[in-house]
Amino acid sequence: MSSSAADYNSLMRRVRVLEDKEALRTLMIRGWRALDLKDWETWIACWADDATLEFGPWETIRGKEAIRATVERAESAYPSMQHHILNMHIAIEDENEDRATGIGYMWFVAVTEPGRTASPYSMGGPYAWEFSRGRDGWLLTRQRLGVWWTHGEDTRKAFA
Repeated sequence: MSSSAADYNSLMRRVRVLEDKEALRTLMIRGWRALDLKDWETWIACWADDATLEFGPWETIRGKEAIRATVERAESAYPSMQHHILNMHIAIEDENEDRATGIGYMWFVAVTEPGRTASPYSMGGPYAWEFSRGRDGWLLTRQRLGVWWTHGEDTRKAFA
């Protein structure tokens, strides 16, 4: 292979990695914005069928439909919520470029009672994600989420 062909191939690989990282960020932002809107269909479309959710207060949840049912049951009660993903870092993990990992921080804020916007419940902690690329693009295959802090009272007890 000539030097210019090797340079071209290297450039194309780097561009693909950048495009993949942006696609993964877009997947997460679209999905977590859907949570804010209680658009459960859009949110769960970000997950693989055999995905796993590990969340501090809950047992490990396996399978896309079980994840949806658990999260929808917990979060439907809040009049409004915001899911913030902070300090997101994504890494493409293998030479075939069909697996990726990510880390970030969660800052969740929810109004617990209609009209009580001055005293929301919030919590935060670390995210760790695993992704795989399928024929339809990237999907979330595993999410680990810890709770490092809370503020206010979760009157809905959704995360107990």
